[in-house]
Amino acid sequence: MSTLTQRSSRTHARPILAALTIGLVFALAPTGGARETTTAKEMRDAAAAFLATLDAGQKTAATFDFKSEERENWFFTPVPRKGLAYFSMTDAQRAAAVKLLKTGLSAKGFAKVEAIRSLESILYETEGDAGKKPDWDGKPHRFPDRYLFTIFGTPSATEPWGWRFEGHHISQNWTVVSGSAIASSPQFFGTNPAEVRTGPKTGLRVLAAEEDLARTLLQSLDETQKKAAMVGAEAPKDLLTTNKHQVDRLADEGVAYSALTAGQQAALWKLIEEYAFAQAAPLGQGRIAAIKKGGVKDIKFAWMGVAEKGGPHYYRVQGPSFLLEYDNTQNNNNHIHAVWRDFAGDFGRDILADHYKAEHGSAAPGRQ
Repeated sequence: MSTLTQRSSRTHARPILAALTIGLVFALAPTGGARETTTAKEMRDAAAAFLATLDAGQKTAATFDFKSEERENWFFTPVPRKGLAYFSMTDAQRAAAVKLLKTGLSAKGFAKVEAIRSLESILYETEGDAGKKPDWDGKPHRFPDRYLFTIFGTPSATEPWGWRFEGHHISQNWTVVSGSAIASSPQFFGTNPAEVRTGPKTGLRVLAAEEDLARTLLQSLDETQKKAAMVGAEAPKDLLTTNKHQVDRLADEGVAYSALTAGQQAALWKLIEEYAFAQAAPLGQGRIAAIKKGGVKDIKFAWMGVAEKGGPHYYRVQGPSFLLEYDNTQNNNNHIHAVWRDFAGDFGRDILADHYKAEHGSAAPGRQ
């Protein structure tokens, strides 16, 4: 596992398509004149119901001020985390937590989460974890119930708040602003093993689509297109953006959307949608609509490493305001990291800026 930024310093904000927010939704307000969207209300109600099940100590562990630096401290490695873990919950509390999670994720996204958690049991067995010293929370190093919920601020229809679900190889982050906009990045999924090769789950590939759709697109390219797409013979050891709090555009290289045939363009959209619709349907639709509004001709698909299945490989899909990044090089090329980032919209930065300007006449306070 490569070393990641544990407390990344922030880069300066940039005005990249500030009016767009990939991964957020502006929906028609429900009847009665309220500004709150259906998805935002579902999240607010589920978060409030979850918090209502907690005792005082659990609530202290699970909640932070919205302006806390903790809100942007995201990780996908097995490190100490803040929040309330599944293993600390009663059955009723766990059911309420799962209900909240399902407001942010689609059925497909939730299935990925559950399958990724199940891989921890496989790692427990294959790595000999039973003989290791317990981790920071007294649990084994590989433990499928060490996935934590964290609420930032007070769930509200009018004021900003947010929440996070995170553990090894999963980091899902949502920011809700004024009940009318939801940001849903960074979004991270990872798998180790990428393909289970022993035991009763042999053949399981949780992120198969993320790999196969990209390779199908690569294989469809003609010689000229492939020359543009293949930007490096060696794949990087991990995501180039790691777990930085804020990211800038990577090198503007790869084969452009405008250089693809109609069939290849459709294949690229299918890949983008696989990432986008891990989120609840309105959030995924908002991502796609924002990409199209910003223009698609400059979206580029880039590949590094080996083209054939089984070798070390990396790809990214980058547009004016968003980035999909994927890497499979660790553990003998059987360990995937895949992320969706928004250059201006991670952790809701752009919609928060709009909110504070509209509601308070000033820039957002705190972390920028």
